[in-house]
Amino acid sequence: MLLVSVLVAAVCAPAQQELKGHVQVTRNGHRLKNSSEAVVWLSLIGTTVEPPKQDPSRIPQLVQKNKSFQPSLLVIPVGGKVEFPNHDPFFHNVFSLFEGKRFDLGLYESGTTRFVQFDKPGVSYIFCNIHAQMSAVVITLATPYYAVSDAHGDLTIPNVPPGRYEVQVFHSSVAPEELRALSREITVAPGTTSIGSFTLTENDVTVAHKNKYGHDYDRPDPDSPAYARP
Repeated sequence: MLLVSVLVAAVCAPAQQELKGHVQVTRNGHRLKNSSEAVVWLSLIGTTVEPPKQDPSRIPQLVQKNKSFQPSLLVIPVGGKVEFPNHDPFFHNVFSLFEGKRFDLGLYESGTTRFVQFDKPGVSYIFCNIHAQMSAVVITLATPYYAVSDAHGDLTIPNVPPGRYEVQVFHSSVAPEELRALSREITVAPGTTSIGSFTLTENDVTVAHKNKYGHDYDRPDPDSPAYARP
């Protein structure tokens, strides 16, 4: 009887699909050679899906090195943590006060680190209060169905069960209103293999962000402790 029950459950279980998609990033009407780091995710409509749990032994890092964040993009599940180690020979002050997770890690010196838990879905723009050129994005998702495009713009989302989904797209160089306009609803049925294609247009204008106080950045001071070796 146990074997029969297992076989019946296997037959009745909805078939999971591997869905492929394509992203093309353009600028001034021309296709770019690199269409990587576009994030596409599916949110099941009408019900919730348990997001994957983060392995506590494999917490992703946004390393501060050479006055930059490495990598510049992370996708994590809701409730996941990110580590922010400082590998530069001077102080940093990592913060995010605009969307998504709001935090301010304060000044911390070379060789030290900080952790942040991202406890709700959203897009968090990460900056340094000392170095205006530093920026990164952490996308926190409440769904396990997502993928990041490669340089060719190709992406694959595995193990998607049948159902109705909202498709959302993110790319750090594309205006938020354009990204919202790209959202669509799709139905994944047995045999579905594609979520379609997306054309993204890079912004022509770079908007300078403010520091954590909402002010313009000061010019670097060579004598500042933020630039000196601790």
